[in-house]
Amino acid sequence: MSKVCSDGYRATYSKTHSKGYIERIIKEFYNTERIMSEVSTTSKQWGGYFVAIENDEVVGAGGGGMISGTSGEVFVLYLNPSRRNEGIGTKLLDAITKQQKEDYNATEQWVSVNKDNIKGIPFYEARGFVLQHEQHGYGNEVGESYISLRYCRPI
Repeated sequence: MSKVCSDGYRATYSKTHSKGYIERIIKEFYNTERIMSEVSTTSKQWGGYFVAIENDEVVGAGGGGMISGTSGEVFVLYLNPSRRNEGIGTKLLDAITKQQKEDYNATEQWVSVNKDNIKGIPFYEARGFVLQHEQHGYGNEVGESYISLRYCRPI
């Protein structure tokens, strides 16, 4: 899972973000220790990972959790870059959504997408997410001004 998330992150942001930013985020979120912890411990706030596997290889991974009593969020959704447009991302999103609706009674779902993410924005908009507002991107350091778009949809 670490590899698919890291490779997916690099493929998504390599043309819009500095290498330092990309590697900093990967080191924080997609390191082996964190993923092992997130696989073994779940809660309403972190529902765990859903994983797409083919021939013993992880080809996609996603996860989310609840951010309020009725609001779920997709925190991570990445695919092997060579496996885009095969429906894998939709299946992962459907699994996250089902968990949030059925297990946690979510009525809406949020996601943050970087303003320059030409892969993620059309994906989420095609699935009913509507732009709500912009905010400073997660992990910005001095001199960085990446913008995150907050999307929401009813579920």
